[in-house]
Amino acid sequence: MFAADEASRALGIELLEQGEGTAVLRMTVTPAMVNGHGIAHGGYLFLLADTSFACACNSHGPVTVAAGADIDFVAPAYEGDVLVATARERTRFGRSGIYDVSVLRGDEVIAEFRGRSRSRSIRGTTTKESR
Repeated sequence: MFAADEASRALGIELLEQGEGTAVLRMTVTPAMVNGHGIAHGGYLFLLADTSFACACNSHGPVTVAAGADIDFVAPAYEGDVLVATARERTRFGRSGIYDVSVLRGDEVIAEFRGRSRSRSIRGTTTKESR
């Protein structure tokens, strides 16, 4: 899935590790990601966390999408910061799951994200070919 994720890869996001229900990704904050306050725009932090969540929840096989997500911004990130997002599965039940993602700069927590996933049936999946 990550290999086909042009949006994330175009931002320089790298997949470092992936396992059953887990994923670790890295992103460097570029000048284009900094807002008018001189800090990383929250949308980019969300995107990094969301991509880690997507890699973790899709590690089981069926196509899985976000049913919802929340993020808490704990500390600002700055241009040049290297951020690492680590996603961990908390639970799966039926076609749903809950995943927590921590975004860190070194040992400092930058953001905490919780994603809720939903596995889709093959018939309900939209692909480029079926559009």
